[in-house]
Amino acid sequence: MTGAQHETDVVIIGAGPVGLFAVFELGLLGLKAHLIDILDRPGGQCAELYPEKPIYDIPAVPMCTGQELTDRLMEQIKAFEPTFHFQEMAERLEKLPDDRWKLTTDQGVAITARVVVIAAGGGSFVPKKPHLEGLEQFEAGSVFYAVRKIDAFRGKRIVIAGGGDSALDWALNLHPVAERITVVHHRDGFRAAPASVEAMRMLVDKGAMDFKIAQLDSLHGADGALSSVRVKSKTDGLIDIPADTLLPFFGLTMKLGPIADFGLNLHENLIPVDTEKFESSVSSIFAIGDINTYPGKLKLILSGFHEGALMAQAAFAYCRPGERLRFQYTTSSSDLQKKLGVR
Repeated sequence: MTGAQHETDVVIIGAGPVGLFAVFELGLLGLKAHLIDILDRPGGQCAELYPEKPIYDIPAVPMCTGQELTDRLMEQIKAFEPTFHFQEMAERLEKLPDDRWKLTTDQGVAITARVVVIAAGGGSFVPKKPHLEGLEQFEAGSVFYAVRKIDAFRGKRIVIAGGGDSALDWALNLHPVAERITVVHHRDGFRAAPASVEAMRMLVDKGAMDFKIAQLDSLHGADGALSSVRVKSKTDGLIDIPADTLLPFFGLTMKLGPIADFGLNLHENLIPVDTEKFESSVSSIFAIGDINTYPGKLKLILSGFHEGALMAQAAFAYCRPGERLRFQYTTSSSDLQKKLGVR
């Protein structure tokens, strides 16, 4: 929600497996967490890029997919009721007079917390943009890389470019509200789920949706408002498609993004940390998972889980100054079992 204000113990940048497990470790200590992720769902790289890729090195789990791991982590942290801010990017970080942090997202949401944990993998996922002249002038109101509210596209003439699940899913989901949808892909084959491809082709056969085998060529309009998208077809040459909106779904890439401006010491776009607390060069800002670096670092989910456990112990001292931290085991502590909802 734009302009919303929140207060919590810990704000976690990144909702991949390591960020999710950090919620568990923090929750055992009674610490609440908010998580920010540019994606529209939890799981990070595991869920977005490798949802069906088998993972074999999670302790006591001989094999699971990236999506299964995400689902199990979400179930594990359910009792701690974390708050998620999806499709948002951590844009600005400032220190308040009371030593808390105020993190503001690109959607204007402000989260105040004692501790910041960066669990952003290799950085923030950002969309791959098409190489089109004058693209920037249309990004404010006509070109979008994600769909946040379906109703915002009601009555629009929409061109959706891409051949993956995002392109086909949104073509189908937006079809009931859009005036017209045209799917543009450079070939007749798709990487999306077969059921989605079949549903799209049925709509095209009925004349309810358009499909062009072509490449994006140029955008046309005035004052930031799109009027048409020109595409280039091998068979038909240049074609102008009337359009109010372009949704290019060409996948995601990882960049450090605004985190680079948080005042941290960086080494080759990674955040150096100690190996006792996994704290960065700035006190009360921690980095866990693939985003951090230290001697002997292994980029494994397993390592990120270990880092999250030690980070949580150190975060407690910032969030509950003066309180004694009593180390407990979930197998024997009735207090922890109550928190987990198993006793």
